[in-house]
Amino acid sequence: MVTVPAGSTLTLRCLGEEATALISLAEVRADFVPELPPMPVLSLDGPGTRRYGILELVSSAGVTWVEAELRDGMLTITGDTPPAGVVQRRGAARRSGTYAATGTAQLDAAPGRRLIALTGHVEDVSTSGLLLRATPDGSPHLPTGIQRTLLHISMPWGGMTAAISTVDQRADHLRGTYEWIDPADAAALQEFCSAR
Repeated sequence: MVTVPAGSTLTLRCLGEEATALISLAEVRADFVPELPPMPVLSLDGPGTRRYGILELVSSAGVTWVEAELRDGMLTITGDTPPAGVVQRRGAARRSGTYAATGTAQLDAAPGRRLIALTGHVEDVSTSGLLLRATPDGSPHLPTGIQRTLLHISMPWGGMTAAISTVDQRADHLRGTYEWIDPADAAALQEFCSAR
């Protein structure tokens, strides 16, 4: 079951236009994303405005991107299937912050899957994955095509080591899920993210 709660912020990106932020006004649910019914949304558009583009959809299952149409305050999913899978589990306990990180990234673009060293910081950590902002040693920007990363992260309880599978990479930000994490670190992370 996929649920989009009332009050969720959704972003519609249309070709040649600035991204439009929308607020869902009522909860909608369905078994699958393409089956979601039209949802009423609050936007700054006037009556009769029609927009078509890619919607960043935030739901109980996570975040995904789907084709959608905005017409007269109603947002309708128009694609048969999402062009991308769910990239972030919203149900996972998470914590924002700045946690220093160093590691090695594996690129798929070059023969032999070359490795690069990188440094940066984790900006958001959860029990299922993290958001890393980093640069490679000796270069101002991350190269594209990072498949996985082995990271050593300075957390409040000490060092945490994890292997991360890349889910999304945009500029110097890399979002990923844990491919491997030490069981003791996983337990400490669960406690850290759940504490408020």
